[in-house]
Amino acid sequence: MQFHHLHDWDLSPREARLLQKELAEQVRIVPPVSPWETLAACDVSFDRFGTELYAAVVVMKVGSSDILERVGVAAPASFPYVSGLLSYREAPALLEAFSQLKSDPDVVLCDGQGMAHPRRLGIASHLGLWLNRPTVGCAKSRLFGTYDEPGPERGDFSELRDGAEVLGSVLRTRSRVSPLFVSPGHLCDAPSARRLVLATTGKWRLPVPSRAAHDFVNEVRRKAKSSGSDRET
Repeated sequence: MQFHHLHDWDLSPREARLLQKELAEQVRIVPPVSPWETLAACDVSFDRFGTELYAAVVVMKVGSSDILERVGVAAPASFPYVSGLLSYREAPALLEAFSQLKSDPDVVLCDGQGMAHPRRLGIASHLGLWLNRPTVGCAKSRLFGTYDEPGPERGDFSELRDGAEVLGSVLRTRSRVSPLFVSPGHLCDAPSARRLVLATTGKWRLPVPSRAAHDFVNEVRRKAKSSGSDRET
């Protein structure tokens, strides 16, 4: 998978926040121009006090559990953990994994926020700008915004807001189970993001592709640590 270089990563936290504000102006929250048939889900794993990140991308057909392709890599963590700056820590490793994909997925599902972010640039939005394709953020917890609790049944949702601005949806993907926080990243809108997550959750709370990416990235981490190598594909 090919994409253009957007910016350098050697930044201080202050520089990273300033760049977020600039990049957020490039994000486009719009309905998708064509149906999505293939989806890439991505995830990152790391040891709490380790210096390595493990990133995985799994490609599947939308609505299917069949894996078409998967790539995993290990890379050094070059940016500290700072709340609100997660993408600067995790995106470089994810982009290395995306660069090794042979397929060209229609949409990317991220374990994190899209525009539901104080500066409107969560990891899904940041990756969307790098990859220049639709991205959706699907998080297990709220980072930013206010909402009313959605109804108890699968498909019930409420709007996640910052004042009058709609940032995304608080979506019940399984009846009487804690909701997910779904927000558009780039080249996507809130209703489309919500529909994608519902279409891929099945009987689980989390989307099937997200679960597959989570399982695979942990497999990559275990293999890399047991072999002593710094990369698994």
